[in-house]
Amino acid sequence: MSKMKVRKSITNRFKVTKNGKVMRRQGFRRHLKASKSAKQLRNLKKTIELKGFYAKKIKKAVGKRIRGTSKAQRKLNTYGKKTVVKKD
Repeated sequence: MSKMKVRKSITNRFKVTKNGKVMRRQGFRRHLKASKSAKQLRNLKKTIELKGFYAKKIKKAVGKRIRGTSKAQRKLNTYGKKTVVKKD
């Protein structure tokens, strides 16, 4: 089986940190700045963490492994629900 290709457009827009957080930039900063306060523009500079199922999709497209799960569990865990595996 061949390797998955990395989505280059997603690698430019999102960054995956060392701990596995997916960070993105905020919108509403390109134009119409005169109507926004300095405080609002300052806060729009910050990066935001993506959470939930969407973050998992981004990690997969970037080519990062989802931490703490084995390959078998990732197959079962397609909708972001926790699965409990009992060892007998």
